[in-house]
Amino acid sequence: MLNVFTLANGRLNGRILEPASDRLALPPVWVDMEAPTAEEKAWVRSQFDLTIPEDIVDDDLEESARFYEEDNGELHIRSDFLIDDDVMPRNVRVAFILHHNVLFSVHDEDLPVFRLLRMRARRIPALIDDAKDVLLKLYDGDAEYSADALEGIYDSLELVSARVLKKDVDDQAAGEALSAIAREEDLNGRIRRNVMDTRRAVSFMMRSRMLSAEQFEQARQILRDIDSLDSHTTFLFDKINFLMNATVGFININQNKIIKIFSVASVALLPPTLIASIYGMNFKFMPEVDWQLGSPFALTLMIASVAAPFIYFRRKGWLR
Repeated sequence: MLNVFTLANGRLNGRILEPASDRLALPPVWVDMEAPTAEEKAWVRSQFDLTIPEDIVDDDLEESARFYEEDNGELHIRSDFLIDDDVMPRNVRVAFILHHNVLFSVHDEDLPVFRLLRMRARRIPALIDDAKDVLLKLYDGDAEYSADALEGIYDSLELVSARVLKKDVDDQAAGEALSAIAREEDLNGRIRRNVMDTRRAVSFMMRSRMLSAEQFEQARQILRDIDSLDSHTTFLFDKINFLMNATVGFININQNKIIKIFSVASVALLPPTLIASIYGMNFKFMPEVDWQLGSPFALTLMIASVAAPFIYFRRKGWLR
């Protein structure tokens, strides 16, 4: 899908373009390509003299190929943008090319940050002045989206804390808590990676001297916002580790209770087993036969040998 955005009266106006029939009335400031087809890439090449590589959003690119500037002035940036949904949180690779004051973006999925910028640019006048403003606003929105995702992790961990620390935790509740903790830990790690990648991209833009004084100050503010997120991700990692250890501790306690039951039962059944073994030996004169009360006496002795350990364990508090 090919979205072309132009500036009109200080607002960013966009429309989905069909390469086979549509033509540009105004020079665009941003061309956004979501899973572009060969026809759409050919249209971009014919209209802007720009070739979109086939592997532009591959995840196995070398680190040196993520931020660079061509001899003809093209600026290439590869960045990861976060998608936090209920199905599976993930980072999506986006390739940016700044070519003749037009920003080209290529990605395989629609991104929340891109939707947010399109909505804000239509409503807020003078939000965007050129293609570099679009790129900065995308990174600014990415930092804001990461902060919102961190707030969601805080809320989710509060629910897990209430479940784990304020109630009796059985194995089913512990399993559900571990599943929730694992999801939040994965999301927190992706947020940390995402803000690190955004910091690198914004720092590259600042070093390339492509920004105006006002844009340079905006980039510095984005870096300050990203720095403020680092302490939150670190705190969340510590909180996740604490909840994980607490949940695993409750699981161990429940398992120890089961093992304790078997231990008590095995210890309590040792004396009657010994008595039954003694009375089952091949005596020349069997007490049960020669003595009329032999069998009742043996049974009474076995019952007493079972009761004595239970009484002792109960006084020690080991049966609670």
